[in-house]
Amino acid sequence: MLASPLHDVLACALGWLAIGLVGVFQPRNFWLVTRVLFPLGAIIGLAIAATALAAIFSPPSSLVLPLGLPDLPFHARVDALSCFFLLLLGSVSAGVSVFAAGYFRRGEGTPPGLQCLYYHVFLSSMALVLVADDAYFFMVVWETMALSSFFLVTSDHGSAEIRRAGFLYLLIAHLGAIAILLCFGALQSGTGNYTFETMRAVQPTPLWATAAFLLALVGFGAKAGIVPLHVWLPEAHPAAPSPVSALMSAVMLKTAIYGLLRVTFDLIGWPLWWWGVVALVIGLVSALFGIVFAAVQTDMKRLLAYSSIENIGLVMAGFGLTILFKAFSMGALAALALTATLYHCLNHAFFKSLLFLATGSVLHATRERSLGKLGGLIHRMPWVAWTALVGTIAIAGLPPLNGFVSEWLLLQAFLFTPGLPHSYLNMLVPVAAAMIALTAALSGYVMVKFYGVVFLGQPREAKLAEAHDAGIRERIGLLWLAAGCVVLGLAPVAAIGLIDPIARAFTGHGLALGGAAGWLMLAPISAERAAYSPLAVLLMIALLVTIAWLSVRLFYHGRMRRTAAWGCGFPHLDARMQDTAEGFGQPVSVVFEPFFRVDQAVPSPFDAKPRYRQSLDDRLWHWLYLPVVRAVDKATALVTVLQRGRISVYLMYSFATLLVLLLFVR
Repeated sequence: MLASPLHDVLACALGWLAIGLVGVFQPRNFWLVTRVLFPLGAIIGLAIAATALAAIFSPPSSLVLPLGLPDLPFHARVDALSCFFLLLLGSVSAGVSVFAAGYFRRGEGTPPGLQCLYYHVFLSSMALVLVADDAYFFMVVWETMALSSFFLVTSDHGSAEIRRAGFLYLLIAHLGAIAILLCFGALQSGTGNYTFETMRAVQPTPLWATAAFLLALVGFGAKAGIVPLHVWLPEAHPAAPSPVSALMSAVMLKTAIYGLLRVTFDLIGWPLWWWGVVALVIGLVSALFGIVFAAVQTDMKRLLAYSSIENIGLVMAGFGLTILFKAFSMGALAALALTATLYHCLNHAFFKSLLFLATGSVLHATRERSLGKLGGLIHRMPWVAWTALVGTIAIAGLPPLNGFVSEWLLLQAFLFTPGLPHSYLNMLVPVAAAMIALTAALSGYVMVKFYGVVFLGQPREAKLAEAHDAGIRERIGLLWLAAGCVVLGLAPVAAIGLIDPIARAFTGHGLALGGAAGWLMLAPISAERAAYSPLAVLLMIALLVTIAWLSVRLFYHGRMRRTAAWGCGFPHLDARMQDTAEGFGQPVSVVFEPFFRVDQAVPSPFDAKPRYRQSLDDRLWHWLYLPVVRAVDKATALVTVLQRGRISVYLMYSFATLLVLLLFVR
């Protein structure tokens, strides 16, 4: 160990870079990349997680690095907020890296050495984003993160669809980066000093503070995938390899949440109440939009991508609620909302990366992403199926796993909002709480569809009989993330204790002392008002299952007989007659039809080969983005008229420009 936690984090980031450089010098050495370099990357992830866990209660430490420009060096700093997200990065990346060591195959897209470089540069840049303490350093590593993830998304660059998804992602990422850069310009308040320490000391006017917040909301929101800046996310995740999708959804989206928290509560420090309303509305719209679109998807990875939009929406709703409480000096409730927000960030990182890795194993075993061509894989892939079941229960928000705890805390925060000193907000918040409850219910519905169609029932294709289970390294990665979902669900008081230093730094109050009645009981405000014991719930579930099993064994065993299931009198049933992904999504598509742009072809009774076709597209893509694309195409066509390819024409342009300038120069 080096002198301080900050030194250790920087050393780990350099270690990831070194692993990537080794891969460059051995671009075709598949054994070295998969058996040595990726496992080493997992070990470094564990080291970062351990360092962050040990330093989260320590005072902030900072350092000026001997890098950058002569008068503009890089500044680095770790505090409780950066340590929390470093813990998230390190713990999740360890499992994903072990899985990736068994996932990548020879001859798939980018050579393994280059893939190793992009992957570990991506990890290193995310770690450096979390410790950057000036705008220059932050933007350099932020753009490095965007570029490395772009190359990872376009690993299979031979496909035009994948290239299109990568370029769309890069475009949105750079638009967001411009907004973030302008945000830092507003925060420096004309001092010319872009260090975060100076921004903390300078108090901007309400106008400039509002401008900085809105720019941060756009810039970081583009990376997080909030509506309407979400269009890249459902395209990039299916295009990327599954370990990359897991890291992007689990960690990269959280760097955007980190940026919003850093700007709002640290660099600005005093948010206005209506900022919270804006963030809350955007979060609720994103959550409902994401889960509704997830319900009608027929592609595994697109379903999970839209689910990420939903979960980021929940995080944004908690962020907006935190701003509201802090602006009205309701510190205890602000701490509760912030705790729910950060807890859900950590939970989403584990269960979403687990599900993306499970879909990667299914994709490798079956070569299929379409839900309509899967089914019955629990018999062929039991390891993947049971670990995916843990992730499915967690993301559905069911106790006693981790997804329930953060959603329960968020609902508790909403239940206490009638104390807000604003009558209109007190009328709005119950509606928001109802939307949260609706989103949670739809999430459970979507996960029943996901797990049931993929793993249960009968195989819908004959080739699924050849599917194989995950390899040993893939199993280790899946088990690591599944264990994280279980531990975070059963030990919420310990997890909240890790969040407590952040809550105290940003709100002046903590949840751990007043909210935890011992490590067995979680009571956000007081045990009399609301309490939850995950171990008690687990024991109750285990007791009921045991009673049911004993009842069957003792009272019904011997009187049971096994026979074929009744086929409703029709003897020619097959696997194609099972519930389909389209059938699961049809009720949602009917109820929420205004969300979709429906394109369908209904066959007539007289068609010789009738086929039904339906596509549900994003209206926002057609309303917002396609008009911009058409306008850019027209402007480009006008500009290209000037480019004739003849030197005489270009000389004429120069001469005309000179004449115009002479007319206006006195």
